[in-house]
Amino acid sequence: MKRVTVTLRNKPVSKGRVSLYLDFYPAVFVPEIGKKTRREFLKLYLHEKPKSFGEKLNNSENQRMAELICTRRRNEVNKEFIYTSFELEQMRLKEISERSFLQYFRKQGSKRDGNNAEIWETAICHFENFIDGKQPSFSDITIPFVDDFREYLLNAKSRRNTGKKISRNTALSYFNKLKTTLKKAYKEGLLQTDVNAGIEGITEQESQRNYLNMEEATALFRTPCKSEIVKRVSIFSILTGLRYSDIAKLKWKEIEHTFNDGYYIRFTQKKTEKQENLPISEQAYSILSSAANGNELVFPCLKNGNLTVLCRCGFRLQG
Repeated sequence: MKRVTVTLRNKPVSKGRVSLYLDFYPAVFVPEIGKKTRREFLKLYLHEKPKSFGEKLNNSENQRMAELICTRRRNEVNKEFIYTSFELEQMRLKEISERSFLQYFRKQGSKRDGNNAEIWETAICHFENFIDGKQPSFSDITIPFVDDFREYLLNAKSRRNTGKKISRNTALSYFNKLKTTLKKAYKEGLLQTDVNAGIEGITEQESQRNYLNMEEATALFRTPCKSEIVKRVSIFSILTGLRYSDIAKLKWKEIEHTFNDGYYIRFTQKKTEKQENLPISEQAYSILSSAANGNELVFPCLKNGNLTVLCRCGFRLQG
């Protein structure tokens, strides 16, 4: 990059005055006007022919001020030539540390979809309650700061049921959203310390899970349902143990068949991102519609809204 020459110049204007301005060569980009320019008028004036002591004093002060501005601008536009590489790196890190962490957290949440997006949104709302109107920058994100948020979540009230504390596992889910954000921020160089590695997580509380017995499952198969797709998906979930999120993204190319093993699903779990090979029964396969193109969804009509319908019908999908 070429060094920029900054020269203090003057230009006669009306009423016997001289306007002082800076001349840049080559032109520099000025954020205030959104484009490159060769000139910056300082709004400082000299009397072309000073007559009184006051006019001479005015000329002297304005000339001195213009020269100071010129020196400052010269340093600004040529800072890569003035500062050492270490100083430039420190300036870059300082600029990054002053950015808004909350804004970055929101950006990470905006990348999610479906039910996961709602969990991220609630987690961010709790974080906003925790900071209580403050705007923490990346430099504020320290291990003690995150530990305080952890304690906040363990005692936080539910946003839906006023006065009721959120469960420990719900707090864990919200806290993990922050941990995911911290991990990504460190990877991108926005955090200079791996805060995520130094914090204590929230341990999962073992919860009681209810499962359908054979008699209940049989009753469910016989239960009428207004939505054919809802019933097929709920039964398929019971027969295979698949989560709703994995059923919703299931494609025909993930369903395979061999003479020895029969039908099985080779897929990546959405929640754990682990590769799985899941054998399924002939009965489970028979629930599916006719096979289509490998890249097509097995349940193309399935939408996020059906999850609510499933719950209203009394069907509980795995996960």
